[in-house]
Amino acid sequence: MTGESSKLSRRRILRAGALAVAAVPLAAACGTGYDQSPDPLVPLLEQAKADAAAATALVTSSPKDADVAKQVAAGRSAHAEALQSEVDRLNRPKSTATSVPPKADGLAGLKERLANARKQAESMVAGQERYRAGLLAAIAGGCAGMQRLSPGLDVTETAAELEAPTSVSLPPESVQAFQQVLSAEHAAIWTYGLVSAFLPAEFKKSAAEGTAEHVKRRDFCERVLTAAGATPVTAEPAYIPPKPVTDAASAKAVVATAESDTMAAWRGVVGQTDDKGLRATATKALIASVRRGTPWRMESGEQPAAVALP
Repeated sequence: MTGESSKLSRRRILRAGALAVAAVPLAAACGTGYDQSPDPLVPLLEQAKADAAAATALVTSSPKDADVAKQVAAGRSAHAEALQSEVDRLNRPKSTATSVPPKADGLAGLKERLANARKQAESMVAGQERYRAGLLAAIAGGCAGMQRLSPGLDVTETAAELEAPTSVSLPPESVQAFQQVLSAEHAAIWTYGLVSAFLPAEFKKSAAEGTAEHVKRRDFCERVLTAAGATPVTAEPAYIPPKPVTDAASAKAVVATAESDTMAAWRGVVGQTDDKGLRATATKALIASVRRGTPWRMESGEQPAAVALP
């Protein structure tokens, strides 16, 4: 071997060795690229399936509760379908979770199921990626709406306190989401004022309470946006209802629509912010709108009375 050939050979050996050394950490660092932990949505999926089956069974076993049970079965089936789609999308390892049976039977058992499902979904909102957080907030809201279908399903609620941060850093999409929900709150306040002249006396208290809650949420949104350095959008002089308001029936329907609009807008906030505190508040606001909106939907004959995924 000549001297020049020997130098080239040594260079090739050294280069090959260097590449091999460099490849070791790269190979160790490379994985599947997917989260290999069990999917946390699987327990919710299994519970939704079990709840839907229990509600379906109640339809035949308790005729007096059949209508409510059918609506719960449809709502929880919709939750199971949405959760199944999301679980399949990420295709993470499946957990061995099983559904938890309630301690009671009949409508009382269904009440317990809805309360547990709502609590389970709501508790997970803060720690999930944006899309999943929005889905979980909607499922919690859907369960809250179903609770309002019957006194036998309902729970006692207290209005959530709204404490806006004095300063907060929000990305543009979060600011836009808060501007949209603020616009929806402005419209809801105006709508409650519009319908006051058309509602029977027994609905005045509910209308006044609805107005007061939306005023609190409007003020909260304005404080958040101001703390983030944005200028809150102002209320329009008037809004055009989807249908003319001419009597009590049309007044109830337009209130139900206003509450649906705020539900959707608050879900948008959940899905467009990473701030855990703001997510939690937005979820509670969504649930509050669902709880107010469901009775108005029932009064106006809207179907389904409880929206499965607000």
